[in-house]
Parts: sequence; C-alpha cells; structure tokens
Amino acid sequence: MKKYWSFFRIRFIHGLQYRAAALSGMVTQFVWGTMEILLFRAFYEASPENFPMEFQALTTYIWLQQAFLALFMTWFWESQLFESITTGNVAYELCRPVRLYNMWFVRGLAVRLSKAVLRCMPILVFAWFLPEPYSLSLPGDVKIWLLTLLSMTLGLLFVVAFGMVVYMSVFYTISSQGTKLLVTSLSEFLSGSVIPLPFLPGGIREFVSLLPFASAQNVPFRIFGGDLTGTEMYVSLFLQVFWLFAFLAIGRGLEKLALKRIVIQGG
Repeated sequence: MKKYWSFFRIRFIHGLQYRAAALSGMVTQFVWGTMEILLFRAFYEASPENFPMEFQALTTYIWLQQAFLALFMTWFWESQLFESITTGNVAYELCRPVRLYNMWFVRGLAVRLSKAVLRCMPILVFAWFLPEPYSLSLPGDVKIWLLTLLSMTLGLLFVVAFGMVVYMSVFYTISSQGTKLLVTSLSEFLSGSVIPLPFLPGGIREFVSLLPFASAQNVPFRIFGGDLTGTEMYVSLFLQVFWLFAFLAIGRGLEKLALKRIVIQGG
C-alpha cells in the first residue's frame, strides 16, 4: 500500500505545478458555464412549464459541472499510457514490483484530483456570489452534503475504473484512436455532460439512467441541487456502487488476460 501512496503523491504534486493551465481552464469554464446557463434561460423563458428541472437546480448542476470538470470528464486520457502499450514501453512498467492496474489506477486518480483542486474553489465562490437564479444554490441539510460527497467519491472512482478498462483494451488493438473516439462520444452524451439527463425523453431517460455512464456526474450534482431525492436517489447510489465494482472487475480481468499473452519485441 505504501508504494501506491508514493505513486499517488508524486503524480498529485506533479499535477499541482501546472498553475497557468489551471488559470486558463478556470477562465474557460467561467465563460462556458455562463453561456450555457444563459442559453437554457432563454428556453425557460420561452416555455417554462415544459422543463423537468427547476432553473435553480439546473444552474447549480452546471456550476458544479464546471467546477469539478477534471474529476468527471471522460474525454481526458493520458496519452503516455496509450503510447506505452502501443510502443512496448509498458515492459518497463512491468519490471516494477507493483501491479500494473493498481499503479495506473492511483495515477489516474491523482491526476484528476490535482486538476480539480486547482480549479474548483474559485469557480464555486464565483458562482455562489452571482445573483439568483444564476447562482450556485447550497443545500441546508447536512445529509445532502454527505450524500453528495459519497456520490462524488463513487463517481470519481467509477470514471477512473472506466478509463482503466479503456486503457487495458488497447492491449488487444493495434491503435487506440478508434476506441478513444467511440468511447468519448458515447460517454460524454450518456453521462449528462452535453445536457443533463432529465432533459432526455421519458423512455430514453429511464434507460440511460440505468447505464454505467449515468453513475458519474449525473448523480452527485442532481443530489446537491435537490433534483434527485427519495427512492430514486438511493437507487442511483446503489447503481453507482454496482457499476464501480463491475468496471473494477472488468478492468482487472482484462489486465490479467492481457499479461498472459503479451509479447514485446525489440531491445
């Protein structure tokens, strides 16, 4: 366990060094979040009775989405890991007295957390001081805060586990480009990154809510904004746990099979 904590700490500290990138990212997310909220506001004013989320819950969802983008963005990939597999440099990783899956998992966790730490607080503070209904709404119930924290933790672990499945799948392909394009397109839409899942048509929404991608940002942000409550909330939390363990098992299984048949050529 100690060696994995060392890997985590090294990658986390390394990620904190990119302050200029974090600053530019914050500006981008401020602008993008504002544009998205104003766009939805225009639709709400045109036909306010036809929307499945209250506008205040929607703005809270969007600001949380921008603040914690680094935690849940499924289009973020570490190109070094793909290259290490396709070029054969993964052989150097396999020489280390650690399990490959565990090492890459804590590495992915550290990278995402370091990016989020640098960006989240300024965005949250900025959004909190905005006038209603464009501001970030804070729940008054401690239980909601705790459930949100639990759900965000499960969602983050799921996103990393999902990424590990994609990395491990490259052992079975010649190039990673097709896999990345397909997975990114599907996961971004089905996770609620493009539009919140409640805005999807009824039957489609119910089906998508059962898919693994809905267990990322969709659940914690809707819990925090008060849009996901009661039995539906607990079912969503259960699905988060289920899909997390499912993808952990799939990733570890792919790793075990890949390392049994891996052949690295060269010197």
